Amino acid sequence: MTTPKRYLITSALPYANGLKHVGHLAGAYIPADIYVRYLRAQKRDVVFVCGSDEHGTAIPMQAIKEGTTSQAIIDKYHVAMKEDFADLDISFDIYHRTSAPIHHETAQEFFTKLNDAGELEIKESEQFYDEEAKTFLADRFIKGICPNCSSDRAYGDQCENCGRTLSPDELIDPVSTLSGKTPVRKKTTHWYLPLGKHEQFFRDWILEQHKDDWRNTVVGQCRSWIDGGLQSRAVTRDLDWGVKVPLKEAEGKVLYVWFDAPIGYVSATKQWALDNKKDWRPYWEDKDTRLVHFVGKDNIVFHCIIFPLMLKLHGNILPDNVPANEFLNLEGDKMSTSRNWKLDQRDYINDFVKKENGGGQCVDMLRYYLTQIAPETKDSEFTWKGFQDAVNSELVAIFGNYVNRTFVLMHKLCGGKVPKLHEDILDDEDRRLFEHLQRTALTVQYSIEEFRFREALFEIIDIARKGNQYMQKKEPWIVAKQLAENPGAQKSIDNCLHICLQLCANLSVLINPFLPNTAKKMLHMMKVVDKMLDWENAGKLKLLSVGYSLREPQLLFRKIEDEEIAYQIEKLKSGLVKSNAEKNKAVKMEEKSPSTNQPVNKSTIQYDDFAKLELKAGTVLSCEKVEKADKLLKLEIDLGTEKRTIVSGIALHYKPEDVVGKQVIVVTNLSPRKMKGIESQGMILTAEDSDGKLQLLKPENPVAPGSNVS
Repeated sequence: MTTPKRYLITSALPYANGLKHVGHLAGAYIPADIYVRYLRAQKRDVVFVCGSDEHGTAIPMQAIKEGTTSQAIIDKYHVAMKEDFADLDISFDIYHRTSAPIHHETAQEFFTKLNDAGELEIKESEQFYDEEAKTFLADRFIKGICPNCSSDRAYGDQCENCGRTLSPDELIDPVSTLSGKTPVRKKTTHWYLPLGKHEQFFRDWILEQHKDDWRNTVVGQCRSWIDGGLQSRAVTRDLDWGVKVPLKEAEGKVLYVWFDAPIGYVSATKQWALDNKKDWRPYWEDKDTRLVHFVGKDNIVFHCIIFPLMLKLHGNILPDNVPANEFLNLEGDKMSTSRNWKLDQRDYINDFVKKENGGGQCVDMLRYYLTQIAPETKDSEFTWKGFQDAVNSELVAIFGNYVNRTFVLMHKLCGGKVPKLHEDILDDEDRRLFEHLQRTALTVQYSIEEFRFREALFEIIDIARKGNQYMQKKEPWIVAKQLAENPGAQKSIDNCLHICLQLCANLSVLINPFLPNTAKKMLHMMKVVDKMLDWENAGKLKLLSVGYSLREPQLLFRKIEDEEIAYQIEKLKSGLVKSNAEKNKAVKMEEKSPSTNQPVNKSTIQYDDFAKLELKAGTVLSCEKVEKADKLLKLEIDLGTEKRTIVSGIALHYKPEDVVGKQVIVVTNLSPRKMKGIESQGMILTAEDSDGKLQLLKPENPVAPGSNVS
């Protein structure tokens, strides 16, 4: 692939309705920052844009929750997110916002151009309308009973209880969250983007042109959408918060947030160009620009199908790649803001970064761990113990230890100066380390270019590991004891430490895109300027001049203590308990108020459907907690003719010793499923009591293990 003339890199615009957690950081921001810092080290023309997404129903919903205005919400969280990204060294060229006038103008121009060219469809439909509030209702402003689980905590887009995605039409007994009244259906007109008309374009562009260079999960999700039949999507909605539709006949309508938000990349580029006296057009109109979107997997469709079609119809370039990441879980469970099971960026900053002198090493420790466990091809998991192990066993014990030993021995055995390399006594160990270094530089470069950041980081730590092994074999501290008898041994010491110092200089170049604060501290120790970090220096063997004085070593990283980890885990659990208590309180308050909610059965099934289940009675032989999973128990169950291992999410309701010996009802013909690395061979049945506690279902009287249940 030829090198593009310029690069435009974007990270998904975060909603300005709350603080963001480290899952967002791992998905869209650190990977993009690594790539951008690498491109800058390559001296490429690159612009890195992002900004706050400040429209859509999430904003007024948060305003209602906090008892304030939508404007106050976006002003509050835009500033907070911008500060957090800066504190974590995400090096945007501009962090913009979609409430800015230049964005409204740009989004309206997009709509007008597409509409004037006949690329949009106009359709009339019926939508829910609140007659008392005199407004059409967005999905989140409609509440009712979930048709799936019968919970009364279901909204027009999703059930808060079971998590199922819904539409307002599916809700039972819907009510408006604005007035509490039952909404009526009212006709309204909207503009639509006809995706189906362009199916062949998507098949050619994604499924053929990019089938090999885009990630499998990205192509797979796009294929699913295309094969499922692309439907027209509304680009306008009836709402009073957002970018106004620039048509007289569209009074009271705004651009749908999914349409206006990605245009924020364009408006941010325009603002950056104005601020820097540049021309923004080549970055969006010149085919010699490489456009790359960094997003999470929930944003794949918007950045691979919807926004690219908008760009195509508008006459802009298309994304060259969308290296979307999967999700990052936390301590055995999915991160959830509503359940308070999360690690906010702000919490890490307050607990670690701002408690340190400068905080740079703690920023880099988080960047390191999130890159090491990055969900590049599948969901991954953040655990505090994993964080501690990554810092202590790798950053401290391998990378930091190697650099520190090298500088300490250089000062002790070489007078604090870079010693000479005596080529006449170079041996195979010396040459092998040089060769490893040069191969590593090429591998790291290739991996970054292919968006395989975990692989690149592993290679960097591995070359530091090889440096430690090399030093251990050479043992310059032992050789130094022989100098009185063999003055010529100084040459061996010189060569070892010269090579180790050149490797340290290379490590600063290689690690810079990943851990920028670490690279800067190493530059300070080596008394060299930032130009050292230019990528052209990666793999070079003579970066430090012979005879050059270097500073005393500084510890690059500190160890994470057990007490810090225990505190964070307890804090996480306390947050979940507090969230559950608040939800229970809210539910009880709703129960006291008049309600139209009635128990609802799921849709009727045929007897043959039920008969497909194989239910048997079993006896629990043993039970234990699943490591790193607060909710899971591992049970061994006697089913008469066999014993099975089953993983069940009842750990919050039962202690392991409480279930041993109990009889349970088991669904025995489910396909096996792996949970936390354990194959679960069935499912035990439970029921939820009035207090929300799960109760094991069991036979009224003891029966033989393996007895059929019907």
